[in-house]
Amino acid sequence: MSGNLYARFERVFAANADRVALRTPDGTASLTFGDLARGASRYANALSALGVEPGDRVTVQVEKSIANVLLYLAVLKVGAVYQPLNTAYTAAEVSYFVEDAQPKLIVCDPARQAEMRALGDSAKVFAVVNLDAHGGGSLAAMAATMDDRHDTVAREADDLAGLLYTSGTTGRSKGAMITHANLASNAETLVELWRMTSADTLLHALPIFHVHGLYVALNTSFLAAASMIWFGRFDAQAMIAAMPQATVLMGVPTFYTRLLSEPAFTMETARNMRLFISGSAPLLAETHTSFAERTGHAILERYGMTETGMITSNPHDGARLPGTVGFALPGVAVRIRGEQPGVLEVKGPNVFRGYWRMPEKTREDFTADHWFITGDVCTIDAQGRVTIVGRAKDLIISGGFNVYPKEIEEVLDAIPEVAESAVIGVPHPDFGEGVVAVVTARGRLAPEAEIIAALSASLARFKVPKRIFEVAELPRNAMGKVQKAELRKRYAATFTTG
Repeated sequence: MSGNLYARFERVFAANADRVALRTPDGTASLTFGDLARGASRYANALSALGVEPGDRVTVQVEKSIANVLLYLAVLKVGAVYQPLNTAYTAAEVSYFVEDAQPKLIVCDPARQAEMRALGDSAKVFAVVNLDAHGGGSLAAMAATMDDRHDTVAREADDLAGLLYTSGTTGRSKGAMITHANLASNAETLVELWRMTSADTLLHALPIFHVHGLYVALNTSFLAAASMIWFGRFDAQAMIAAMPQATVLMGVPTFYTRLLSEPAFTMETARNMRLFISGSAPLLAETHTSFAERTGHAILERYGMTETGMITSNPHDGARLPGTVGFALPGVAVRIRGEQPGVLEVKGPNVFRGYWRMPEKTREDFTADHWFITGDVCTIDAQGRVTIVGRAKDLIISGGFNVYPKEIEEVLDAIPEVAESAVIGVPHPDFGEGVVAVVTARGRLAPEAEIIAALSASLARFKVPKRIFEVAELPRNAMGKVQKAELRKRYAATFTTG
């Protein structure tokens, strides 16, 4: 049997060919599982015509669309490696990923075709094609001319299926090598753990350049033959309107705070829902409690990483305790060496193969006995329930996206009037954490709005600080290290009062 994840999907698609797989809320677009299989074949044939071969990287920076799903499936089908990029990344940011991954093909938005072609020429990329938010573009046009039959390429379980970049708080971004076995084991486990079946309909409002929306939501739905209602982005009112037709929602904490802010969101709205799942950022206990009071549903919080997929989950049956991320998934082991709280380590079939072309960093992030070091500081109680109490590094999670302070600090420090900067995350009622920069100046500093506008030209929107504060000096310890914990305390109420 082929280790290709798509081979598993293919069997499900064939057995459910006439059932609806994806549809838009307004009904303007609807695909059966048979349509998915045929569409994936057309895109796979287009990829082959463009020279994509097994093991080749395909860099994808496009708006969310059903066509993007067909592209993802097609990349798996031909045995290539899917490399999704956040649509907010600037050309300067994308250039690094392209140079590092050395893809055979770039798929971009039509508006960025010329820009990406220039990057592609620099990195010796074979082809650059485009795909828009409505499923149009040069790749879609090419796929439309292709045969709807394609023989799925056999792959080994340990072959790469995805290359997803994740940064550290220092140094350059790292490409996490995700295998077919990583994805298959995680998705199969979650289908069973969360009781996903063909009777389910998932509200899909997550981006699909991210592990949550791509691997957790899509892969579990495909393996379970669950239907999806497809949203281009999260909109609370549209979600409320569609919710009576659904059974499952996978979201980030921001989804739930925004739903709770809508008076129309009631127990009646959620009457047909079976499960609300939250991840990608910590869910406040207050949100968990308020949601349960409003709907009668306890949100199921889970925890994972780009490098591991899902690691833990609160139970489907049993207590879902606010502030905890539950128990290790079946087949996955977690531990803390030494005293608690301590850094969580994980081992299992979900753990990635290592960092792309960075063997030293790979060795650094694994223990001598091959456990992956997450960098998250946790406790594990006597029953095995995991609680995250902090992060070993200064990672900020804003709206479900990882923000790495060092990258922003380097851009700030390049501004002539900025002498030094420290970037922190502080509580934000909507995004979980809001990005704040604290700077010292050389002479007269430009107004806050001007600095934010300048940063927006080179940083993705979710990375740009929402506030910038000027201070005479940054707090330091005896060794001269900036005390970010002190800054977080000082600016903790920035977004929660006033």
